[in-house]
Amino acid sequence: MSILYNFLKITWSSRSGRISLSVFGFCILLAIIGPWIAPYDPMARNYNEAGKLLRLAGPSADHWLGTTTFGRDVFSQMLWGARPAIIIGGMTAIGSVIIGLNFGLLAGYFGGRVDSILMRITDILLGLPFLPFIIVLLSLTGRSIWTIVLAMVIVMWRSTARIVRAEVMSLRERQFVAAARTTGASDFDILYREIAPNVLPLALTSITFALAWAIITEASIGFLGFSDPDVVTWGSIIYEAYASQMMYRAPWWVVPPGVAIMVLVTSVYFIGRAYEDVVNPRLREGR
Repeated sequence: MSILYNFLKITWSSRSGRISLSVFGFCILLAIIGPWIAPYDPMARNYNEAGKLLRLAGPSADHWLGTTTFGRDVFSQMLWGARPAIIIGGMTAIGSVIIGLNFGLLAGYFGGRVDSILMRITDILLGLPFLPFIIVLLSLTGRSIWTIVLAMVIVMWRSTARIVRAEVMSLRERQFVAAARTTGASDFDILYREIAPNVLPLALTSITFALAWAIITEASIGFLGFSDPDVVTWGSIIYEAYASQMMYRAPWWVVPPGVAIMVLVTSVYFIGRAYEDVVNPRLREGR
């Protein structure tokens, strides 16, 4: 918890960080309470008083963002779509950074054969086409939220591993590591008690950028029609609008999820930038 507190404190110290954290916090709040405050079932068809399906009805007092070709309330779908975006993005970011952090720590500290084996595994995954690999994996294993998270975690830890490895290779030659060895500390004690805390700022920055990429990827998967068919996501809303060929005739259907994705990803990206600028002022000076 102290790590999270320090991250939030550092990010909040800048103006862009405060704005970005506020926007991201609002998105998390919507993800939590969205299904409770949604006025309609996101998959239910709505009819007018005459019993006619409200097909492509424009925004109104009853349906703030209009309806789809099937008469579904777009505003309710938007509220329900916030939760999978946060859950899938968050779990993917955390999982990928944990794997990448450990790969980087082990490869950078031990070097030699351990480094060669771990980095060859990383290189193999770096050679995989990102989105096509995830789509193929989902086609083979099923399209649930958990398989989407697993598929993205498998390929998203690669860059974190390389960044952490480079930092660890520098840290292992420092005096505090030599001092720990003289006290009889084991390799894993040195690795996780001495070196790991010094690479945590890199890991926290990687989490924010991985979260942004995960949200974009999840939306892309939904737009291509490979998301969980039982879960409403912002990407799947855009996909249904595109599949019905009504993207231009019903802007109230496709614009809101696109704007929501853009706002959420931008807020996460600027959280990472704000944190990075504070912990490494040289980056800010070079911009």
